[in-house]
Amino acid sequence: MTSSSGGQGSAALVLPDSVDAVIALLATRSYVCDRRLATALFLSLKLERPLFLEGEPGVGKTELAKVLAEALGTALLRVQCYEGLDVAQTAYEWNVARQMIEIRLAEAVHDTDRGKLVKSLYSREMLIERPLLAALTQPVSPVLLIDELDRADEPFDAFLLEVLAENQITVPELGTIRASAPPITVITSNRTREIHDALKRRCLYHWVDFPSLERELEIVRLKAPGAAERLTRQVVEFVQRMRGLDLFKAPGVAETIDWTNALVALNAMRLDPATVQDTLGVLLKHQDDLAKMEGGDTARLLGELGS
Repeated sequence: MTSSSGGQGSAALVLPDSVDAVIALLATRSYVCDRRLATALFLSLKLERPLFLEGEPGVGKTELAKVLAEALGTALLRVQCYEGLDVAQTAYEWNVARQMIEIRLAEAVHDTDRGKLVKSLYSREMLIERPLLAALTQPVSPVLLIDELDRADEPFDAFLLEVLAENQITVPELGTIRASAPPITVITSNRTREIHDALKRRCLYHWVDFPSLERELEIVRLKAPGAAERLTRQVVEFVQRMRGLDLFKAPGVAETIDWTNALVALNAMRLDPATVQDTLGVLLKHQDDLAKMEGGDTARLLGELGS
């Protein structure tokens, strides 16, 4: 690995210098990354472009940003998106309590210089930094995670354009605040709505799919080391087959790991119909899906598993 020579902020971090180095870096934090995702991440780091990750919930999109920050030894700043999200919650807001104190102090000493007071009220010190602004003011490039962007309202996409394209935020009362160390930005979406094309064009895009059987086995072995090998393989094969059913919400890798650990807690050594039915709530989160599995699919899937 070598230091990036791209932007002025990136040089402070030691970034992976190849796709293989990305895979190795993430592996130090037990994150199993396929080569296509590693390539997208490497190019995002090399070209200093945001990485936009779409895919089903539970396939490791958010975890990638967390692991990357940990592996690089830098801060993780997270914007968790939801309906009604606005600038005050994500970028900045004025410290109203301190502003009121300044006004009262000016009144107490009979300071009538209005221009001086306004300048004091809207000084840099009065600004409370939220994650987006904080990501631009760190001395070392942080990882900025904008999580589940599809949950936010469409106007929020437009606000993000300046941040993603220029690594800056304009505060009307102060002017433009530019990044001293541009953040490493990861945006995730579960695709409950389409994200604006103008925002996507500023990013490198990657669809995170469910992993192959062998890769999911590798992940579960790392995340649920207490499980017997036979149980681990049965669990992964069962979940892989379950994803082929017409379910409202197919279980992600996170649910596979949770189910394996739940079975270990129950001292299970292999899958059997009773144990599967008793623990399906770890895998499935919708009543219709649970009812479907109770209607005969559980027995059929178990019958398809290898011995």
